[in-house]
Amino acid sequence: MVKIIAKKSLGTQNVYDIGVERDHNFVIKNGLVASNCFNKSHSTAYGYVTYQTAYLKANYPLEYMAALLTANCDDTDKVQKYIATCTNMGIQIDPPDINRSGVDFTPLGGKIVFGLSAVRNVGQNAIASILEARETTGEFKSLADFCDRIDLAAVNRRTLQSLIYCGAFDKLDANRNQLIHDLDLVYDWAQSRARDRATGQGNLFDLLGGGFSSKNNTPQNSFDSAPKAKSVPDFPPQEKLRMEKELLGFYVSDHPLKSIRKSAKILAPINLSQLGEQQEDTTLCAVVILNNVKKVITKKGDPMAILQIEDLTAQSEAVVFPKNYERVNLLLQVDARLIIWGKVDRRDEQTQFIVEDAEPVETVQMVMVEFNPQQAATIEEQHRLRTILQEQSGEKEKAKVPVIGVVQAGNSRRLVRFGRQFWVQNSISTVQALQNAQFTARVQPLVND
Repeated sequence: MVKIIAKKSLGTQNVYDIGVERDHNFVIKNGLVASNCFNKSHSTAYGYVTYQTAYLKANYPLEYMAALLTANCDDTDKVQKYIATCTNMGIQIDPPDINRSGVDFTPLGGKIVFGLSAVRNVGQNAIASILEARETTGEFKSLADFCDRIDLAAVNRRTLQSLIYCGAFDKLDANRNQLIHDLDLVYDWAQSRARDRATGQGNLFDLLGGGFSSKNNTPQNSFDSAPKAKSVPDFPPQEKLRMEKELLGFYVSDHPLKSIRKSAKILAPINLSQLGEQQEDTTLCAVVILNNVKKVITKKGDPMAILQIEDLTAQSEAVVFPKNYERVNLLLQVDARLIIWGKVDRRDEQTQFIVEDAEPVETVQMVMVEFNPQQAATIEEQHRLRTILQEQSGEKEKAKVPVIGVVQAGNSRRLVRFGRQFWVQNSISTVQALQNAQFTARVQPLVND
């Protein structure tokens, strides 16, 4: 058991720690004396558990990460952090699948499949019905087959909508919008068949164990005759991701920031999961997506905003105070992808990002300057480059174009991010100035359409 002792130091206070022969004091702020009493057996147990988990992660990474995700499934921040860890380890996380998912996160085929219990509006009775039908009569072949075989008293329309929206039926039909349009017709059809079976009626094809197609007299499954809605196009990719996030709490099949992960890392080497490790007032840059925007009016009547931001590793809170809100408020839209600049702030033991400026990632362009190793190491060349960039910077608050150095040596290619003080206002004029000075330079957008 861990025991903390903290009290005012009145003279000499002897503080003892089990397992330590001599007394020792830990004098802390304001004259307080503290000791963390931690016995040897407890320390040994922690060390042994650490060894076991390290062994499992090294030798059974798939099973280990699946267990870790399952154990922390109620903690959104931790799950997102572990999903990012899986990505870095090369482990793919698949969305829920009605033919592959179990109750919890499941290692399967070199991947981890989301558990059905992670989907909102899908209760334990519904999961039990789905798993029982799948184990008893095999994998589901279509939405109609699914509705015909499960207990519709346990799996209602809302549950089915959630499963479709989160991608659980994608392996059967990737057009989620079509499935949603088919759902009402198929659900009513399946209910009617369930009532017939309950009264012992059934239909002729059920009694014969399957029907025959009119063209070649080959047997067909009874669910092939289920009604279907008129064909419709699928949801746009961003809409599919939005609904995934709403139902699972995370982007799983894709992420709005994944396509710019490499270039974003150049501009923002610190991700949100590392925010708490930074010193207060540290100036940072982050590439994020806005999950929520809450407008607030101060006591003086000035508008400001509290944001929920997210990158590929974590979610965090950000604050835009009135002075900066006036400049960036039009950019603060839910689902907007932004590059933001600001400082780290700690208040009430929570870490916040104080936003000072923002720019849509779609408009961000980078100036790429290429060097060979000799150029990069020459002081005269460095001075010439610095002079050009400072001339192109102008007013610092308007300089929003990052400058990236590319040092090419044979097959090796190293990227160097220039400090914010060397960012420029106009990418085109900067590239022209660099080229006039015999530097190899080009413009590269952050987002490649």
